[in-house]
Amino acid sequence: MTAELMPASLFRRLGAALYDALTLIALFMFFSAAVMPLTGGEAVEPGNPWFRLGLLGVAMIFFCGFWLRAGQTLGMRAWRLVVRRKDGRSLTPRDAVLRFFCALVSWGAAGLGVLWMIVDRQGLTWHDRWSSTRVWTERAPVSGSG
Repeated sequence: MTAELMPASLFRRLGAALYDALTLIALFMFFSAAVMPLTGGEAVEPGNPWFRLGLLGVAMIFFCGFWLRAGQTLGMRAWRLVVRRKDGRSLTPRDAVLRFFCALVSWGAAGLGVLWMIVDRQGLTWHDRWSSTRVWTERAPVSGSG
C-alpha cells in the first residue's frame, strides 16, 4: 500500500518551517565559524554583502538540495510533508530554485504570502502559486482488519 497525499494544513507547514529554521540557524552558525579565519578571527562587519550572500547560498543549498533529493526537508519529513510540482512530479532544479526565491518573497512580506493560504480557495501560498508547486501531507495507508 502507498501513502495517500492530501493538501498540507497551515499548522503542519508552520511546524515544518520551525524545525527547518532551527536546522538553518545551526548551519548559519557553522558557516559563520568557517568564515572567521578569513576575517582574522574578527566578527564580520554588519551588513557585509558577501556574508549575506553566503548565508543566502547556505539556505538555498539546504532547501533546494533536500527538495531535489527527497521532495522534503528535515522539518517536512518530521511533519510528513512532501513538495511536488503541480502535476505531481518531483521538482526539477529550476522548480526548486524558483520555489526558494518565491518563498523568500512570501516570508519576507511579514509572512503574508504564507498566511495567504487561509483565504486562498485552493489553500495555496504565494510561493506555491508562483512556482507551480504544492505541499502535501503524507497520510499512512489504513490497513483493513482482515
